[in-house]
Amino acid sequence: MKKKKLNLRDLKVDDSGKKENSMNNKVSSQLSIREYIPSIFSFVMLIAGILFDYFETFPQFSGWIRILWYVVAYIPVGFPVIKEGWESIKQGDFFTEFFLMSIATLGAFAIGEYPEGVAVMLFYAVGELFQNAAVKRAKGNIKALLDVRPNTALVYRNGDYVSVDPETVEIGEKVQIRVGEKIPLDGVLLSQKASVNTAAITGESKPDAISKGDKVFAGSINLEGVIEIQSTKEFKDSSIARILDMVQNATARKSKTELFIRKFARIYTPIVVFLAICLTVLPYFIVENYVFSDWLYRALIFLVISCPCALVISIPLGYFGGLGAASRNGILFKGASFLDTMTQVNTVVMDKTGTVTHGVFKIKQIVSSAFAEKEFMNYLLAMEEQSTHPIARAVMQYELPIKKFSATKVTEIAGKGLKGTVNGKMVLAGNKALMTANKIEVPAETDTIVESIVMVAIDGNFAGYITIADELKEDAHEAIKQIRESGISKIIMLSGDKDSITQQVAKEMGVDWAKGGLLPEDKLNEVEALKKQVGTKVAFIGDGINDAPVLAASDVGIAMGGLGSDVAIETADVIIQTDQPSKIARAIKIGRSTRRIVWQNIGLAFGVKIIVMILGAMGMATMWEAVFADVGVAFLAILNAIRLQKMNWK
Repeated sequence: MKKKKLNLRDLKVDDSGKKENSMNNKVSSQLSIREYIPSIFSFVMLIAGILFDYFETFPQFSGWIRILWYVVAYIPVGFPVIKEGWESIKQGDFFTEFFLMSIATLGAFAIGEYPEGVAVMLFYAVGELFQNAAVKRAKGNIKALLDVRPNTALVYRNGDYVSVDPETVEIGEKVQIRVGEKIPLDGVLLSQKASVNTAAITGESKPDAISKGDKVFAGSINLEGVIEIQSTKEFKDSSIARILDMVQNATARKSKTELFIRKFARIYTPIVVFLAICLTVLPYFIVENYVFSDWLYRALIFLVISCPCALVISIPLGYFGGLGAASRNGILFKGASFLDTMTQVNTVVMDKTGTVTHGVFKIKQIVSSAFAEKEFMNYLLAMEEQSTHPIARAVMQYELPIKKFSATKVTEIAGKGLKGTVNGKMVLAGNKALMTANKIEVPAETDTIVESIVMVAIDGNFAGYITIADELKEDAHEAIKQIRESGISKIIMLSGDKDSITQQVAKEMGVDWAKGGLLPEDKLNEVEALKKQVGTKVAFIGDGINDAPVLAASDVGIAMGGLGSDVAIETADVIIQTDQPSKIARAIKIGRSTRRIVWQNIGLAFGVKIIVMILGAMGMATMWEAVFADVGVAFLAILNAIRLQKMNWK
């Protein structure tokens, strides 16, 4: 089906829209239950009919009553298939699995094998239900981005701030953003300073401190105080609108894999129909004492045997087993096709922040030659508790047994740090620019530090520094090792964080190459370039809103589901529910095992069917053999698929 491109205005909702969505969810749930009713009804009717046939519990169960009983049992599962086959024929596509299923089951009715006709169609319907259940968690629509898109903008008009739709704001208008609100449009900062979270745009793990005149981007979150900006772009050209557009376009470029059985039916169905016709007609010219009804009987048995029920059952059940095994291991595949695609991946591209790191700042190192650690941290904590900066909050996580110091006359120097008095001593706490401005000599070793650094000077002398960085997840190194062991030839890191930090993390983890300082479109371009390389299948692993476009564009998009953004989760094809990157290799293993079992089932179905088809054409097989070739093989395929549930994926 072609995807309808969403208009940005369609993404606007209010409370009534949320209520409507809730009602729609209830209706959808009721409809999903109704989907099973026809199969349940046919199953009950079929079992009852078989009991009447073989145990004679209902003596009147014969003639037209018996035929009508099985016709009623057949219609709920058979009519939709026959209708679908007819619609395909009207569109010029004659030889589909719907066509073959219709001929085979109606043929069974024609030769008086009513239970078989119902059973075969029932198996087909159940197989379709299994497949539908497996893929119903497929990608949600792009309206998941509602949580990201700013819904209102406070614009200064006619001497007052009024709330309007961001799409109505013109270039050059003044917009006010309160604490915790999203910046609605791209612009420049009019206020003296601001602290904004740009994770939705750049993936940067550290909130940005910006000054008057600096650029701000739509979708960023204002962290401190009321600020004002001047819009420089219309909403349709803003950062968040571009991300929305990229997600839609990237999703459209993602081709949907046709079910194998439908591709196969284009070849298989014409062949078996042609052979059945030949089996009915050709003996007239070859065999003496030709009896049309006898050869028609053989041809119908041939069609029943050739019915692709075992294939239709074994393929979705195999994938269903793989999906179930993955789910129990904390991995959610959004469809059977992604299990297949995962087996073809040879290049893994990963984001850094929130994917292989925790995405939370912590003190990494404390260095002070002038003071003991506790005393040094006492001075620093006394200063930082006066600040609301994100780095200050990270410093305040340090646990001090006894807090003795307090700061006075603390002033914040924009873009540099803090200045104040602690226990009668002048204390500076900030970056190198603060130290240089106060003529404090800084050790040369600090120039090579790539992490965020807070330097401290006391009474004009450099006292030490701390480094603050994001931490690698506990299984990050093991994840790289297992991914390589699974046969992946290339591992790449792309991050919105600054390049120096990205390179350091990449080196520590042992990835092949890395690139930092990337915007969402930059990541998208990198992945698109990789995909153009012959024989390259790319899996991208990310967690943020900014990763949504590249998650959609990659061959397999993998999102961290525990702490990842809703948008990344909706856009991705595979969700790691436990946020553990080591599960990626496990997902590859499950995909490969699933594909192997599916092909075993296909081989089993073909092998048995070909043998019984030959016997049927020779008149050596009856409907009993036909039942075994169809239902029996399907049962064996089910047992084989169940093995996926029992395997140890550790």
